[in-house]
Amino acid sequence: MDTIRILGLDPGLRRTGWGLVECRGNSLSFVAAGTVKAPLDGELAHRLVALHAGITEVVRSYAPDEAAVEQTFVNKDAGATLKLGHARGIALLVPAQAGLAVAEYAPNAVKKAIVGAGHAEKGQIRLMVRVLLPRAEFDTDDAADALAIAITHAHHRQSAPARLAALMR
Repeated sequence: MDTIRILGLDPGLRRTGWGLVECRGNSLSFVAAGTVKAPLDGELAHRLVALHAGITEVVRSYAPDEAAVEQTFVNKDAGATLKLGHARGIALLVPAQAGLAVAEYAPNAVKKAIVGAGHAEKGQIRLMVRVLLPRAEFDTDDAADALAIAITHAHHRQSAPARLAALMR
């Protein structure tokens, strides 16, 4: 049985959380987690460069096999949603450039997979990540969310269609 290393990414323009888990059959284990922080001032392009460099370093250092990124939900502030989309683009681009398959999950799907309810609070996600990965250490809610995204992908990739697709590669 192969061990698959999954990188979860919770994109944000100020902070992008990342979390790595290893999946072997039905067993999950914590590898690492952290937060890539972009400068709060300066041009948008320079902030995106900082996010790109940070995520690239995570991919280089930890050599994941697959990646999963949280989808952006549209809020009332269209400008903020668009800017978040830029960060999400970086989060999708970096693992794809490294040749990884990249899955995407809606925030409510992640919450439902981790907590059992699609409208869970941040504290509930942190708690359940600690239950599912007792050795997990994370510095921010963004890193906890990234671990939740990686866990969600680990659960979804175990579905029959995902296993069939993997066999056909």
